[in-house]
Amino acid sequence: MKESRTPVIVRMFALRPRLAWRLAGVALVGIGTVASLAVLAFAIMVLAFSRSWEALNEGLPLTAGGWSLLAVICGISSGRMVFLFGLSPSPAGVRVPRLAADAFYQLVDDLARRIGAARIDRVWVTGDMNAMVMQRPRWGWVGPIETHLMIGLPLVHSVSRSQLAAVLAHEFAHLALQRHGVGAVGAHLRAWWMRVLDRGCEAFPSIGGWLDQRLRPFYRDMLRLTRIEEFEADHIAARLVGAGLLGETLVELSLKERFLRQDYWPKVMAQSSAQARPSIRPFREMGLGVETGFSRLSLAALDIAAFAEEAPEMLPFHPSLKERLRALRVPLRAAVADRPSAARHYFAPLLPSLAWVFDRAWWLEVRKAWRSQQSRQDGV
Repeated sequence: MKESRTPVIVRMFALRPRLAWRLAGVALVGIGTVASLAVLAFAIMVLAFSRSWEALNEGLPLTAGGWSLLAVICGISSGRMVFLFGLSPSPAGVRVPRLAADAFYQLVDDLARRIGAARIDRVWVTGDMNAMVMQRPRWGWVGPIETHLMIGLPLVHSVSRSQLAAVLAHEFAHLALQRHGVGAVGAHLRAWWMRVLDRGCEAFPSIGGWLDQRLRPFYRDMLRLTRIEEFEADHIAARLVGAGLLGETLVELSLKERFLRQDYWPKVMAQSSAQARPSIRPFREMGLGVETGFSRLSLAALDIAAFAEEAPEMLPFHPSLKERLRALRVPLRAAVADRPSAARHYFAPLLPSLAWVFDRAWWLEVRKAWRSQQSRQDGV
């Protein structure tokens, strides 16, 4: 018997559905316009080649050259516009099969079922301090819609099991809000149009500034919608895991992200002034580094309220930490004790292999800068 999935939809803002559909309408018009221009450019190209051939047969080489030039320009333009409708981006990271992390998949399935979100088809571990859910057709353009969860190795090293559940509840709340029923059509259109715009600025750089100017109201309203959806996703997640736990998790993530950014990674990179190669593998040592380097005692010397005011959001269009805690009606408070990490609980057998993959990718990325720094030090 098929299990029903009734989303725990909570409409906090009457503006959200109107704003979402208006933006979806803009996206539909934009996609249709670009597609029409691509077809028009292709038709002109065919016509121009035909006229060029006729001119050659009539002994008019200059006229034939002009038509040929027009055909080439239209062909290139049509090809570039078709490029804008490229495949949906593939999930990034290392795919984790269900058999390799069964307990984690059970947690994911349970949270998705309770919130009413689509079932996660595949889980991917990334090297980022972030988690996100994405949907895409199986074959890029067409096929059944598949749902992918991408979760960062630094993130699971930074939170406990219960805090990870709060993070996932927030992400699945986004999925239930955006991709349920007919609203899913609007969400897919908005995402598709944003990809078209991003590729358009790359394919036609000469009109990028003009596009940005004309589409400024669209970008502004997209930011408004994103902020509204953050608050609503927090509210849904809080109903599932508790506002206190969600608030604590938001603070914990901000503090751990600050530790990794300001302490852990600078110490790793500082070795470049003395060593040709790093003596530690940062992703392999990250779990221990977070456990031993992040001190609860040091929080006593940190003005958490001031930190929350100044802390940059990992995504600039998110509401600030203080705004989110205020909306949840919970205090600005960090966890009082360290708990075993979610990485150790859910991914322990996989951690050496995952760390090797991300350490190798990290070294390939920084090797040139590292050796340049070492060469400068040797020359001093």
